[in-house]
Amino acid sequence: MKKFRSKVWRFTKRLLLFLLLSHLIYLVILKWINPPVTITQLHSFFTGHGLKRDYVDMDEISPNAALAVIASEDQLFPDHDGFDWKSIQKAIEYNKRKPGRIKGASTISQQVAKNVFLWQGRGWIRKGMEVYFTFMIEKIWGKRRILEMYLNVSEMGDGVFGIEAASRKNFRKAAKNLSRAEAAMIAASMPNPKKFTVKPLSGFVAGKYPWIMQQMNNLEDDPDIQKIVFPFRNKESAKKK
Repeated sequence: MKKFRSKVWRFTKRLLLFLLLSHLIYLVILKWINPPVTITQLHSFFTGHGLKRDYVDMDEISPNAALAVIASEDQLFPDHDGFDWKSIQKAIEYNKRKPGRIKGASTISQQVAKNVFLWQGRGWIRKGMEVYFTFMIEKIWGKRRILEMYLNVSEMGDGVFGIEAASRKNFRKAAKNLSRAEAAMIAASMPNPKKFTVKPLSGFVAGKYPWIMQQMNNLEDDPDIQKIVFPFRNKESAKKK
């Protein structure tokens, strides 16, 4: 019996070591390579919602799209370390007051960690893993890569993943050609893209996207925002000259 337990323990240690090394290697590779598929994308496919996506590099995405999602989802994105602690505290207090309504406070970094490495849900195990992966991508990938991944893997329609697929579905154009209003509409749909549609324009999106455009105007001169978003526009302008 002791020999059996010893073998099981050795196997368990080797398995844990293998999983640790594998996920670290995968995490580092994703700094340059897009994930072949995510759990959320597989779930969409196997539940009949389909899987439409087209990964594109950041210089193939309009700066309007990058600015829109920051304005809509996480205006402190350039400044935090992956977690907006004030918003998290406010969400905790809100959820205590109104337990029937769940309010989240996920940053763009947290959403990328969840969408790339994990599954949808609110369990404590998943949230704990989300904290770990958020910390790791902030340290290894950096803000530009996190934003690029967010714009490529996030669901932006029923079975539609990424800004390129969303742009072509809704506006029949490449993501690099999105106008300010079009980018804001897509960003407005993201809290619940199956329900909040761009085409046809849902009431929620119609009401929210003008606010997003106003926030875009307020944020675009922020030096920290410019470091992340507008270098890509400069690259695009240089290509056209």
